[in-house]
Amino acid sequence: MHFLKSLALTAAAAGLAGASFAADIKPAVIFDIGGKFDGSFNEASFRGAERFKEETGIEYREFEIQSDAQREQALRRFAQQGNNPIVVAGFAYGSAMEAVAAEFPDTNFAIVDMVVDLPNVRSVVFNEHEGSYLVGMMAAMKSESGTVGFVGGMDIPLIRKFACGYVQGVKAVNADATVIQNMTGTTGAAWNDPVKGGELTRSQVDQGADVVYHAAGGTGRGVLQAAADAGILGIGVDSNQNGMQPGKVLTSMLKRVDVAVYNAMMDAKNDAFTPGFSVLGVAQDGVGYAMDDNNKDLVSSDMVDAVEAAKAKIIAGEIAVHDYTSDDSCPVS
Repeated sequence: MHFLKSLALTAAAAGLAGASFAADIKPAVIFDIGGKFDGSFNEASFRGAERFKEETGIEYREFEIQSDAQREQALRRFAQQGNNPIVVAGFAYGSAMEAVAAEFPDTNFAIVDMVVDLPNVRSVVFNEHEGSYLVGMMAAMKSESGTVGFVGGMDIPLIRKFACGYVQGVKAVNADATVIQNMTGTTGAAWNDPVKGGELTRSQVDQGADVVYHAAGGTGRGVLQAAADAGILGIGVDSNQNGMQPGKVLTSMLKRVDVAVYNAMMDAKNDAFTPGFSVLGVAQDGVGYAMDDNNKDLVSSDMVDAVEAAKAKIIAGEIAVHDYTSDDSCPVS
């Protein structure tokens, strides 16, 4: 059966002068808790899938989980129904991906923010600490009080990685600066609690913070709202969130999850999907900071010059931003 199928595909490919049958793929994307319109991490995944659909005309299936138990269920269902590739974004999909991808070795999978070492899985991670360093510099340059804040979502090493990079960037500009740090919670609910995000932000403002950076998914909506209400500046994350509170968001730390999702689908279409492990940092434009009409009046040319100079030094290896996940520590606090 496999031999006959192989012969048929070979003959057809020759007859079509090398046209790729991968164009008949059935891609799928599964979002994490918080939904595809969280304005952050999930929405970046959605944009990548939408870009693929717009450019190719190929529809994709999607699913928004409501609980942790649905991760493995959704992955298995899509695989059973012949979807390929199947893309998920979120570290919490790691164990589900390990189980399901092993059961369906002929299906291509991609996961963002976690490494799954299987021959049919592409793992994409980001140097969030590098992007956070850059926005930390901007926070310190903009702060008048010398105190800035950070609000994380779920208290996990990945989010500590954001925080540590941010602190290093702040301290690079002002060694005497104070950085207040709070995490929203220890469960997945921490990604979708804007009320708690607002409360933590107001507490940091009461302690003198005049710029607050969040890495908290949907919870960040509350952070940016509370910052704007208090007359201070917020910093967004993952997607460009400058427009959420125009003129009140200093910048956003961009994490190009959309590129990872788009590339996985497009590579599958072009019969060029490769498994393995890749890292996207400032050198690959995988992380960075957002400038647009919403924040152009908040960021001076001197600030941009300083951040761009630091970016070049990170790429050249002259500035080494510490990766918290490499040894569970942060050299500055």
